Amino acid sequence: MSFTGPSLGSGARTATRVFEFGRTYVVRPKGKHQATVVWLHGLGDNGSSWSQLLETLPLPNIKWICPTAPTQPISVFGGFPSTAWFDVGDLSEEAPDDLEGLDASAAHVANLLSTEPADIKLGVGGFSMGAATALYSATCFTQGKYGNGNPYPANLSAVVGLSGWLPCAKSLANKLEGVGEATRRAVSLPILLCHGKGDDVVLYKFGEKSSVSLRSCGFQDVTFKSYNGLGHYTIPEEMDEVCAWLNSKLALEGASS
Repeated sequence: MSFTGPSLGSGARTATRVFEFGRTYVVRPKGKHQATVVWLHGLGDNGSSWSQLLETLPLPNIKWICPTAPTQPISVFGGFPSTAWFDVGDLSEEAPDDLEGLDASAAHVANLLSTEPADIKLGVGGFSMGAATALYSATCFTQGKYGNGNPYPANLSAVVGLSGWLPCAKSLANKLEGVGEATRRAVSLPILLCHGKGDDVVLYKFGEKSSVSLRSCGFQDVTFKSYNGLGHYTIPEEMDEVCAWLNSKLALEGASS
């Protein structure tokens, strides 16, 4: 599907970007369907590779939806096009956030979850840039709206971020302050962050600071796991952690097996 959004700049940019999302891969639950999780790939990847990995996990009650990001010019690549959930110019705390791209991808995630049955628990997770988009979705859910002010419709029960970072971290506290419903949602939303100490793409400090930022903004159920020597990729130990955490937080049947 495509998502068209108005530019969120201060008037300097008036062009409208059109986001054409790629193919979506679905891994059906092998047992009783209890939860659906949208899983978001990293920069330059697609939904297929993660769907193949997720299919091997011992989580028979989860349906996985693995979309593919739009192909768009990426500033960090000098404008060279790549599959990406939003534009990124630099992985630093001073880098500007592409709110328009983040909103479009968060809306795509919510749309994918919108047709799930009412009794199914919903989650979002991802790797690297996909993790950043998942965490941005968590903040939209907590506030009840996207960055552009439109209402956020999905009811999230779990968020997972591997080797990622929290977009818009500096402004998050101000957005949540004094909003009672947002405070309540932040307190109860379970978030799992995992990061390798040897990550040379998204530095470990960004993952660690993201967990600190979330906690300081009132997210009380944040788990941060670090892995010595792990670079910008995943390992079985990390995925075992994800499985155990999802089984626990989503209260899935057969969690002890």
